[in-house]
Amino acid sequence: MSSTQVTAPQRTGLYRCHLEAKAKMVDFAGWEMPIEYSGIKKEHEAVRNHAGLFDLSHMGECWVWGDGALDWLQSLFTNDLSKIEVGKAQYGCMCNEQGRVLDDMIIYRFEDKWMVVMNASNRQKIVDWMAKHKPAGVEMDDASLRTSLIAIQGPKAQEILQKHVAIDLEQVPYYGFQEGEVDGLEGIISRTGYTGEDGFELYLPWNEATGVWTKLVAEAEPIGLGARDTLRLESGYALYGHELSENITPLDASLGWVTKLDKEFIGRDAIKAYKEKGVERCLVGLEMEGRAIPREGYPLHAGGKQVGVVTSGTFSPTLKRGIALASVETALRAVGTEIEVEIRGRNERAKVTRLPFVKGSVKRG
Repeated sequence: MSSTQVTAPQRTGLYRCHLEAKAKMVDFAGWEMPIEYSGIKKEHEAVRNHAGLFDLSHMGECWVWGDGALDWLQSLFTNDLSKIEVGKAQYGCMCNEQGRVLDDMIIYRFEDKWMVVMNASNRQKIVDWMAKHKPAGVEMDDASLRTSLIAIQGPKAQEILQKHVAIDLEQVPYYGFQEGEVDGLEGIISRTGYTGEDGFELYLPWNEATGVWTKLVAEAEPIGLGARDTLRLESGYALYGHELSENITPLDASLGWVTKLDKEFIGRDAIKAYKEKGVERCLVGLEMEGRAIPREGYPLHAGGKQVGVVTSGTFSPTLKRGIALASVETALRAVGTEIEVEIRGRNERAKVTRLPFVKGSVKRG
């Protein structure tokens, strides 16, 4: 008999809420999460047209503080945290010494501390990486299993959430946040998102968030991971394990805009040398010309040779056609470039298109 121990997936503090809503549950990054409630298409359209509610409590949150905290985070992070003020957040990556992506994340700047929010699948890896490089005088606390994270996304998100918070949401800018009460609970209210729509994230105490969820879900459709994926794909957002991995640099995923080579960070020298040599590939959006639907792993062809691969693909509920994010040779990045997607032995026509595929209600100003 095998002595291999099978570890049961973890459950968020909102697990019972999903069961009560008759969600279809799946194992995702070691967590038992809702993949859908009423159907991916219906949930997708609810977010685009009204508002949807997401349980993101599987994500990781790590607090950082102490003398030298900014300098230390700067040494790990590709973006420039010195450019953001208190009450703002910034997107970027952490890389290894070879300049390959360990994870993409958002870092929040508070008055006397920082919060690093990372992907669930990479939480332990990133916490260990940070601990390995932590200098004396800096402290860190992995609060992931004490933090529930609820997101409300969609054109009606602000209108719905405003009735449940003590702060004026109009005063929270894109990639900004405030601390305040949500239905009487102390929490953090931020304005980022992963759908292309306007929306907010609520960081709340782990075992006390069910009341907030129950009140919000009366006005916003519960949304599973299935629609979260089609929404992020229409918005052109990268997903770790698909567009990002330890096999590529941020530049290969068209994330040069969050990779500041004029400052020092782990992997910077390798990325800089690679850029000087010439970046070999990039991330582009593809829109199918026919009825075919591209899927992850499908080969891409141009000029009689393979030139890349689909990293994420789906049928777009908004555009009513197949769309994909794809890793291709940099020479093929221009909008309008024709590329063929190999689907079950047949080459189907597609064109490079401008991202995002769908422009939502997100307030970027």
